[in-house]
Amino acid sequence: MFLFQKCQYPGCKASAISQFDASGHLMESCGFCLKHSPNPDETAESLKAYIRDHDKIVGLNMEGINIEDMDLSGKKFYGCNFQHCTFNAIHSSDLRCRMCMFDFSTITECTFLKSNIQFSSFSGVKLVHTIFTGSDLIHNNFNGITAYQSSFDDSDLYNSRFIKAILINTSMSNCNLKKTAFYESAREGVSLKLSNTREALMDRSKGGMIGELGNARSGR
Repeated sequence: MFLFQKCQYPGCKASAISQFDASGHLMESCGFCLKHSPNPDETAESLKAYIRDHDKIVGLNMEGINIEDMDLSGKKFYGCNFQHCTFNAIHSSDLRCRMCMFDFSTITECTFLKSNIQFSSFSGVKLVHTIFTGSDLIHNNFNGITAYQSSFDDSDLYNSRFIKAILINTSMSNCNLKKTAFYESAREGVSLKLSNTREALMDRSKGGMIGELGNARSGR
């Protein structure tokens, strides 16, 4: 796993935003988080420009950045930090992520078609009108997410975790749910048609259920 430097501002425990040298290459030296950056707007724009100009991105820290109206198709991210970011109107396909962190971000009106995302964390993320259709989403942490009118249809969710997630009007039709954990999740209007729900993991003795995973077997 990649290690990120701490912000140099006294008492700040946040990670330092990535910096670049004169040639536009990522630097490993310490800096400041977005809040304490001398020029936060300029810093944010330089990070987004870096993403637009590179197809393979390793160890980038963009914590707290707003990313809007960008095409990430074919991009490859390895060990990047997108915690507390806001993604809006991101339309892409064939996105690849490994060991990336999206914890507590907000993702709205986005499409990530046929993406391949593995060993990454979306803990506490809010998904609104977001589509992952046809994706490989394997070994990921979706614990505590809130998903509203979003789609995971035709995706492989093998060994991913949706523990204590809130799923509302969200579709997981024709998905591979083998070893996918839904412990203590709340579900309302969730479609699981044609998915292998018998191989999913759920403890029915727990409370807090809105929907029942078994209803998918009757076509609901």
